[in-house]
Amino acid sequence: MRALVIAAALLAAAPAVAATEAAGSLDGVSIVDRLDVNTLPTGVTMRFWFRAGSTPVGQPWLVPVIVIKGAQPGPRLLLTAGIHGDELNGIAVIHRLAATIDSAKLSGTLTMVPGLNPPGLLQSSRQWTPDWSRSAPNLNRELPGREGGSAIADFAGRLWSRLLRPNADTAVDLHTQSRGTAYMMYVFASTPRTRRMAELVAPDIIKMDKGDKGTVENTLTDDGVPAITLELGRPEVFDDTMIARAESGLANLMRDLKMLPGKVTPPPAGVYVANDIVAARATRPGWARLLLPIGSAVKKDQPIADVRDAFGALVETVRSPADGRINMIATDPRIDTGGTVARIVWWSPDPACANGC
Repeated sequence: MRALVIAAALLAAAPAVAATEAAGSLDGVSIVDRLDVNTLPTGVTMRFWFRAGSTPVGQPWLVPVIVIKGAQPGPRLLLTAGIHGDELNGIAVIHRLAATIDSAKLSGTLTMVPGLNPPGLLQSSRQWTPDWSRSAPNLNRELPGREGGSAIADFAGRLWSRLLRPNADTAVDLHTQSRGTAYMMYVFASTPRTRRMAELVAPDIIKMDKGDKGTVENTLTDDGVPAITLELGRPEVFDDTMIARAESGLANLMRDLKMLPGKVTPPPAGVYVANDIVAARATRPGWARLLLPIGSAVKKDQPIADVRDAFGALVETVRSPADGRINMIATDPRIDTGGTVARIVWWSPDPACANGC
C-alpha cells in the first residue's frame, strides 16, 4: 500500500514531458502510458500496467511491468520475456527475481516486463495475433516500430519509445524455442561486450550472431544498449531447472554490473562458443527419432536421426552437416520433406565471422 501511495503522488507531480504518465489504475495497480524509472522513489518495488495501444475492439493492451528501484544509484538493467507467446520460462524467471531481490540491497534499477506480447500469450502463439489473420507478424522483428503506424508498428513503437529504450543501460531478452522444438540454455550475442554478458549468465552454448533486424536484442545493441537473447529450453512449460539456472545467471550478471553485492562467479570452462549454425534436414517425410541427445558433440556425417515410414521401415538416416554441437532438436517426431531434425552450431575460422556469420 505504501508503494502505491508513493506512486500515486509521484505520478501526479511528474512533469508532462518524458516522465512517467499515469492513465488510471486496475485492481490498485497504476496504468501508465509512459514509464521513466528515474522519476520513481528509491528502495521500493513497484508494479504497473503499461498501455501499449488498443485491441481491435477498442480496449487497451496492458503489458505488466515490475520495477525494483534500488536504495543506491547504479545501472538500469532491463529484462523482458514473452515477446513470443508460446515461450514462457522467462516469465517465471522474472517472477522469481521479483520475489527474491531486495531493493534495500540493490544498486540501480531493475525493470522487468513479463509478457511483451499479450495477444500471442492469449493464443499461445509465437506471433503477434490480435485477430484471425493467418499471416500474423512477429513482434520480435518489428522494433523500434512507429507510433501512429499500422497496429503492429504502433504497438512496437509504444513499447520501444515509452517503456523499453528509455529505461535500459543493459538488457536481456528471455526466450525459449517455439512449439515442436527445444533448445539448450543458449545465448545469442553480437559484440565482445555482449559475449562477456553471455559468459556471465553461464549457458551451455553461446552463439555469436549478427541477428535479425527488429529484434529486442539487436535493436537495443545497435542503439547503444548492450543486450543478449537468453534461450531457455522448451515452449509452453515452466521448467524449474532452466528457470533456476537463468535466475542464478542473471544474478551473477547483476553482481558484475555492481547492482548486487557478492563475488562474481567466473564463466564456466565448459561453455561451447559458436559463430555459425546449420540445419540437419530430412529429405524424406515420416517419423523421426533422434539418435543423440540435445547438446551432443557431433562430427560431420555422423548419424543423428532415423526417419521411418508409416509401417516403421527405415527410409532415411539424417547425418550431421558439420562438426559441432547439437543446440536444437525437433520434439515433434512428424517430419515433412525438408523438415529440420536438429540444428548444429559450430565455429567458423573465417575472421569475418568473429561476431557471427
